Amino acid sequence: MKFSIIIPAHNSAGYIQNALDSVAEQTFTDYELIVVCDSCTDNTEEIAKEYGARTVAVDYHCDGLTRNKGIEMAQGEWVLFIDDDDWWLHEFVLDQLNSRISNDIDILCFSFIFRGVKYADPLGNGGYYWPACWNKCYRRTAIGNSRFSDIRDGTADVQFFSQMFNKGLRIGIWDMPMYYYNYYREGSISEQTGPDWRRYT
Repeated sequence: MKFSIIIPAHNSAGYIQNALDSVAEQTFTDYELIVVCDSCTDNTEEIAKEYGARTVAVDYHCDGLTRNKGIEMAQGEWVLFIDDDDWWLHEFVLDQLNSRISNDIDILCFSFIFRGVKYADPLGNGGYYWPACWNKCYRRTAIGNSRFSDIRDGTADVQFFSQMFNKGLRIGIWDMPMYYYNYYREGSISEQTGPDWRRYT
């Protein structure tokens, strides 16, 4: 199997369809979809199953631990993350990723749309990579024992980013927006407790 797509979800029945639809519309179909339902009290898991996702219910109250569960379940050669309120912009995301990954790359970074209007490439000022997990495609063996922390303030992405990029892995860049980052959705963890991302732009 080529890709494992991991969606951590919490009571997202009202909006996760955008993420699920963007996966279902992919022209490249050699993938598995994993939805980890963390402390869900709505029908998020049932909706995910309707899209053919492998699902599991956990009670972590922590997006980092939820992503870790997805990594443990993953069987694909490459791993991608989508947040439950975000989505891919095109039906050819996996097709294009498949054509760009190679034996010479461990992580492929791609661009994204930020706040609906701002284009953001995967490199910030000074050549630093944007510290998020969802605009990157990871070779599963390169992830190895690296995991997200159990911190609950929205910075688990940053810590995972540091772990991965301190390994000296081979990194590729695809400068085309593939991901819609629905930052500051009302009630999202980013809106409530997220870090000041302006430090990275």
